[in-house]
Amino acid sequence: MNNAPASPATPVANRGAITACVILAVIMQALDTTIANVALPYIQGSVSASADQINWVLTSYIVAAAIMTPPSGFLAAKFGRKRVLLVAIAGFVGASVLCGLAQSLNQIVAFRLLQGLFGASLVPLSQGILLDIYTVEERGSAMALFGVSVMVGPVLGPVIGGWLTDNISWRWVFYINVPIGALAFMGIVVFVTETKRDLLAKLDWFGFGMMSLGIAALQLFLDRGEQLDWFSSGEIMLEALICAAAFYLLIVHTLTAEKSFVNPKLFLDQNFSVSMIFIFVIGITYLASLALMTPYLQTLMGYPVITAGIVMGPRGLGTMLCMFIVGRLIGKVDTRWLLVLGLGLTAWAMYDMTGWTPDVSQWTIVSVGFIQGAGLGFLFVPLTTIAFATLPAHMRGDGTGLYNLSRNIGSSVGISIVSTLIVENTQSNHESIAAYVTPFNHAFNAVAAQGLSPLTAAGRASLNEIITLQSTIIAYMDDFKLLMLMSLAVIPLVLLLRKPKAAPAVDHSAVME
Repeated sequence: MNNAPASPATPVANRGAITACVILAVIMQALDTTIANVALPYIQGSVSASADQINWVLTSYIVAAAIMTPPSGFLAAKFGRKRVLLVAIAGFVGASVLCGLAQSLNQIVAFRLLQGLFGASLVPLSQGILLDIYTVEERGSAMALFGVSVMVGPVLGPVIGGWLTDNISWRWVFYINVPIGALAFMGIVVFVTETKRDLLAKLDWFGFGMMSLGIAALQLFLDRGEQLDWFSSGEIMLEALICAAAFYLLIVHTLTAEKSFVNPKLFLDQNFSVSMIFIFVIGITYLASLALMTPYLQTLMGYPVITAGIVMGPRGLGTMLCMFIVGRLIGKVDTRWLLVLGLGLTAWAMYDMTGWTPDVSQWTIVSVGFIQGAGLGFLFVPLTTIAFATLPAHMRGDGTGLYNLSRNIGSSVGISIVSTLIVENTQSNHESIAAYVTPFNHAFNAVAAQGLSPLTAAGRASLNEIITLQSTIIAYMDDFKLLMLMSLAVIPLVLLLRKPKAAPAVDHSAVME
C-alpha cells in the first residue's frame, strides 16, 4: 500500500520541505473528517434536508474513502506516486469548492463522494513518501510526526469549522481546503521526485467492483431504509439483494481466484481477524458518537456553533495525549491490557452520556469527551501493533488496506444506524409519552392547568413541543447506551488475541490511513 522501499532510505535533498508538504496534504484530508460536523445543522437548513438525510454528507465521504483506499497502492505503482498524489490533491480541492457551491442535498452528497474518492489516496501515499525519505533509524520519529498530523485534523476540525460557520458561512468549511491544497500541490511539484512506474501492475477489477458495489448498496440500504419503511419498499429490497449478491460473489471469487483483490490468507492469522472486528466497532463508536454530539449540542442544548466546536475539541486532545503515553508503554505493558483499558474508558464515557439531559454542564461535556478521546488513544496504536504482530511481512501491505477498509465501513455504518435509531426511537417515545396525555391521568391534569391544555391550539402545540423534546432526549440516551454496550461486548475478544513472541517493527500509523 505504501510503496516503501525494502532498503534503508538514501539521503534526500529538501527533506524538510517534502515532509511539510505531505503533512499539509494529510492534515487537509484529516480535517475534513470532522470539520463539517458542527456545520451540519446549517447545511441541513440550506439544502432542506431531514435530520437523517443530512448525515449522508458524512457517510458519503467515508464510504468513498473506504472504497478507494485499497487500490491506492496499485494506482501509485501503475501511474507513479507523485502523479497520483497531485491528481488526488487537485481533485480533492476541486470537489471541496463544489461542496461549498452546492445548492441541494443531492449536489453536496455527490461532491462529498468526489472528495472521498480523491482524498482516499492522500494519507497512504504521503505516508509512503515519508518512509522513502527517512532512514530505517529515523522512521519511528517520522511516523510519530505522521500520526500526530493525522490526529490534528479531527482535533482542529470542530473548532475551525465552528468559527468559520459562525463568522463567515458553512460553505467556508470546504473553501478552506483551497489555500491548504494549493500550498501542498506546489510543494510536491517542486520538491518530490517521481517513482518508477510498473506498467505491468494489475488490479483484480472484478473483486474491486464487487466490493465497491456491495459497500455502496449496503450504505444506501441503511441510509434510506427508515425513510422508505424498510422491506415494504421495492428499492430497499433491491439494494439488500444487490448487497448480498455482491458480497457473495466477492467471497466466492476471493476463495477461488488465483490472485484476488482480498487475500484470503490474511484471515488465517487469528490476531488480524480479531483485530478486524475490533477496528470495525471502534469505527462505529468514535465517528457515530461525533455525529450524535453535533445536533445534541446545537439543537437540544442551543449551543452556538463555535461553542459546540470548542467543547468537542478536548476529545481529540485526549486521543493525542494518550497516543504519546501508549507509545512509551508498548513493549513494557501487555498490549491486550491496553486494549481493555481503552475499551473500558470508551464504555465509561458512553455510560455517563446515557444520563445526559440538555441541562448538562459544559465541564461535564468537556471531561467526558476527553475520557472518550483517551480511550481511543489507548486503542489505536496497541490494536495496530497486535493486528500485524503475527502477520508475515509480505502480507502487511494488503492487511493495512483491508484493516482501514473495516474501520471506514464501521464508521459509515455506525453513523447510519444511530441516525436511523434517533428518528425511529423519537417517534416511538413520542407515542409512548403521548399516551399519558389524557384527562384520566391526574398528574397530567395538574400540568394542563398551567397553560398546557390539550383543548386549545396553543396548548396542544406546546404539549407536542415538550413531548418531542423529551422523546428526542430519550432517543439519544438509547443511542449512547447502544454504543456503550458495543464497546463492552468486544472486550472478551481480547482473550482470542495472542501475545507476540517479540515486538515487531510495525507501522503504528497504519490504522489512521
